[in-house]
Amino acid sequence: MDVFESIRTRHSIGKVKADALPRDLIEKLLDAGNQAPNHYKVRPWRFVVLTGNGRNKLGDMMAASQRDRQPDLPPEAFDKTRALPLRAPVVIAVGVDKPVEAKVLELENYSAVSAACQNILLAAHALGLGAIWRTGEWARDSKVKEFLGFAPDQHIVGFIYVGHPEATGEYPPRPSFEDRMVWIE
Repeated sequence: MDVFESIRTRHSIGKVKADALPRDLIEKLLDAGNQAPNHYKVRPWRFVVLTGNGRNKLGDMMAASQRDRQPDLPPEAFDKTRALPLRAPVVIAVGVDKPVEAKVLELENYSAVSAACQNILLAAHALGLGAIWRTGEWARDSKVKEFLGFAPDQHIVGFIYVGHPEATGEYPPRPSFEDRMVWIE
């Protein structure tokens, strides 16, 4: 698929089949993420791939964290939270390193990791997969970060859910860039 076609036709796909993806296909996605530009070549991204029972473990951690913060919720709420990582056969948690050198800015690292996420989404689309980038409270939850091996001061940029799309659909064209642009000559 041509890069421009991939960019124009990629959409977030939240409904995917439960079928497992082969490891080499997941590694292609990670390699695409690893090609993102980054200042000072620090490669600030961290990928944690959850498949199979790993998704259940993440769901259990999310439900336990929710229970600690909101113990009065009904059991169904915890069950719903526990099921969140099961929405796709692959969940890639993407974290960003804190800069260790004074010349490296945290914002630049965050931007590089966001570019890595976009590369993964575009690669998934080019491979015929469905993917969606999710954030929300779980990307900021300290217990979830600890479970995934991130330091307390590290950030999770998002969770990329990947699988074979349940269905193909028509998506309306995105608005033009023209109302978001100024041209200075």
